[in-house]
Amino acid sequence: MKKYPISIKPFGERAILIEWPNKVDEAILEDILLFVKSFKKLEIPGWETIPAYSSILMVSNAEISDFPKLEKTLLDCYIRMNKSETRAQRFLWKLPVCYDDEFAIDLAETTNYLNLSASALIESHTSCEYTVFGIGFLPGFMYLGGLPKTLEIPRRKEPRLHVDKGSVGLAGKQTGIYPQDSPGGWNIIGSCPIPIFNATKETPCFVNVGDRIKFQSVSRAEYDLRKIEGEVGIYNLEKTEIDA
Repeated sequence: MKKYPISIKPFGERAILIEWPNKVDEAILEDILLFVKSFKKLEIPGWETIPAYSSILMVSNAEISDFPKLEKTLLDCYIRMNKSETRAQRFLWKLPVCYDDEFAIDLAETTNYLNLSASALIESHTSCEYTVFGIGFLPGFMYLGGLPKTLEIPRRKEPRLHVDKGSVGLAGKQTGIYPQDSPGGWNIIGSCPIPIFNATKETPCFVNVGDRIKFQSVSRAEYDLRKIEGEVGIYNLEKTEIDA
């Protein structure tokens, strides 16, 4: 099993930051998720692990008093972890997106920049399975990697003060869904009617880092129906377990 050069450093009084090579790479993400699982097997109480892209933020519920000892524990855990062990269960989620002009407020500008027709952009955007490399910025905001090069576009020069909940955007090598109303600078090409984050639920965000997302183009009428179903909690999320 390939081992990466990792660095471990304090991140305030109650946190540790572990960093892998700084690049978007599914093999590195797999290595990170295996480390998280191996660390949890140590059953050291009081720790929360937050994986993203090429790092893990480890947060303790108490002040860290002996960093060198903790650093050795983490390094030993990484060295001993076994790639052949069963990984955590992961899913491919299929989510509807409406690309109508009402929602796709940057579609014309985006297609012009990319030199694509609207139909070609939609076909390309819905043809891929995107890996969830991180969740952050807003609760439930998924950073999705795997965007085709033909859809890569810089962030907007001037971010908006308000982006509607459910908006689907493009920025750089990524795509994502705004889980709630917020400011934002991504190029908006559609809207997803399914709530990604719900603070009232036991599991507020149904997606985990390492899962995958596939978008399905839907009409405005189907969007309206799915939005009602999502708001009342009766939408049947379509998911498939990803093979280990």
